Amino acid sequence: MKGIDEIKGFFYGNYFYAICAVALSIECSLQLGLPLNNVFYYLLIGFATILYYTHAYYIEIKRTPTTLNDRTAWYLRNKKKIEKRQLILTFLLATITLLVVNGLQPHFSKVNTKSWLILFIFFVIGIAYYKHMHPFWGKWGLRNNGLIKPLIIGWVWAGTVSFSPVFFYDLSNPGQDKSLDTLTGLLFIKNWLFISILCILFDIKDYANDANQHLKTWVVQFGLRKTLFWVIYPMTILSVLAYWIFAIGQEFSIFRILFNSIPYVLLITVCTFMHQRKSILYYLAIIDGLMLVKAICGITGMLGN
Repeated sequence: MKGIDEIKGFFYGNYFYAICAVALSIECSLQLGLPLNNVFYYLLIGFATILYYTHAYYIEIKRTPTTLNDRTAWYLRNKKKIEKRQLILTFLLATITLLVVNGLQPHFSKVNTKSWLILFIFFVIGIAYYKHMHPFWGKWGLRNNGLIKPLIIGWVWAGTVSFSPVFFYDLSNPGQDKSLDTLTGLLFIKNWLFISILCILFDIKDYANDANQHLKTWVVQFGLRKTLFWVIYPMTILSVLAYWIFAIGQEFSIFRILFNSIPYVLLITVCTFMHQRKSILYYLAIIDGLMLVKAICGITGMLGN
């Protein structure tokens, strides 16, 4: 029983998402042929991921009525522990941010203005996703539109793991401007499509609740079969094509290309089982777990050949 609670805490507490974010960031640097960033960058990404997801979900269940599911029950049951952890993580994140800013501040003016603008756009969209993250902007949030919601999540994730590692590299190595390269853009598109697909699949678990609240997600709007054949499979093909173009541009070996195609095969395989009812842990571990699988395949492919 204790082991099950620990597993739930690992996934519901968003530690798994933090690992995915760090792993995908490492994959990005390796696939672009860049050295890894220092440990402070990965701590920033990991802590920020935990803070963002925990705050957003915790505030949401406090302010709006939700269907009581296993994750909601876990948050309510561990309220004090979550609040204490959030305070500690906020302190650590602020401390690391101050250290990074203090160390790299002289380089700020040397980074291309376009790169700063792109980073700012990702940040604003991430904040605008949840309406309670911007209380002074009115009662709206990008997640209220079910069709663009997964694309927005995928966009912010891709910006975090495909653009920010390169931006941090540029910041640490003035004059490089790697964040504006075409290959960086292709890597972003590949990750954006892949993660957006996972988000669309994740919405399947909330089909009944979203339909009752008139939130027109892809599966509510079109049904499961049409969502898979009209949306998921075409987006998967586009994501694979973006990767192949990127791989050819980087002159990857056949081994690397095939090895990095494994997550897409697994994605299609998972789609064949989506008609069966699954627990929320399944979606967190298996569906979102494909992000980690993708990162592991990418890292192994780069190091193994």
